[in-house]
Amino acid sequence: MMHPLKLIRALLAVLALLPALAAQAATDFVEGQHYLVLQKPVETSAPPGKVEVVELFWYGCPHCYRLEPVIEEWLQHKPAQADFVRIPAALGPSWELGARVYYATQVLGVTDKTHQALFDAVHRQHRNPTDEQAMADVVAAQGVDRDAFLKALHSFDVDTRLRKSKSQVLQYRITGVPAIVIAGKYVSDIGMAGSPQALVELIDFLVAREAAAAKP
Repeated sequence: MMHPLKLIRALLAVLALLPALAAQAATDFVEGQHYLVLQKPVETSAPPGKVEVVELFWYGCPHCYRLEPVIEEWLQHKPAQADFVRIPAALGPSWELGARVYYATQVLGVTDKTHQALFDAVHRQHRNPTDEQAMADVVAAQGVDRDAFLKALHSFDVDTRLRKSKSQVLQYRITGVPAIVIAGKYVSDIGMAGSPQALVELIDFLVAREAAAAKP
C-alpha cells in the first residue's frame, strides 16, 4: 500500500496537471475543422455581457432529435454568459410548417410543454411533421386549445418571426440541421465537432473565449 504522504503528493501532482490538460483540450478545437467563422457576423439579440448560442433545428430531423437531450442537459449547467436561443430552420417549403408550429407555441407561451412532445410524436409515433392537423393534434394533446393554436399558426406574429428566422438562416449560411451558431459568427455541427458531447464542449469553449474578449 502506498504511504499516505506519497499518495497525497501524487494527488497534488495530478491536480497540478488539470489546468494544463484543460488548456490542451481547448487547443484541440481548430478553426476550419471543428467550426467555421462567418466572414460577416450576424447581429445577435443577446443582452450586454452575454454570448448568444443559437440552436437551429427541424422537428423532422432525426439528428436534431438525438441532439436534443444533450442540449437539455447542457442547459442545466450552461455557462452563465451563454444566452440560448432556438431557431426552427425553414430550409425548404416542407420545413416551414415546423417553424410555424414552434413559433405558434412561443406566441401562446406553451413551448416548454410542447417542444419535446412534438419531437417525440414525429420520431416515436411517426406523426407527419408536414401535416398541419397532425401537429395540431400533438399540441392539443398537451392541453393547448386547438383552435387557438391553429389561429396562431397563421397569425401575423408568426409570419413575422418566420420571415426573420429565414433571413437569419441565410446569413448563417447553413445547409443542414442541427447547427449551432455562437456569437453570431462561429458555426458548427455534430459532424464538425465530432460528437454531440464534443459539440457542447465546443460551445463552452467559444462562449468563454467571446466572454473573455468582451471584458474591458
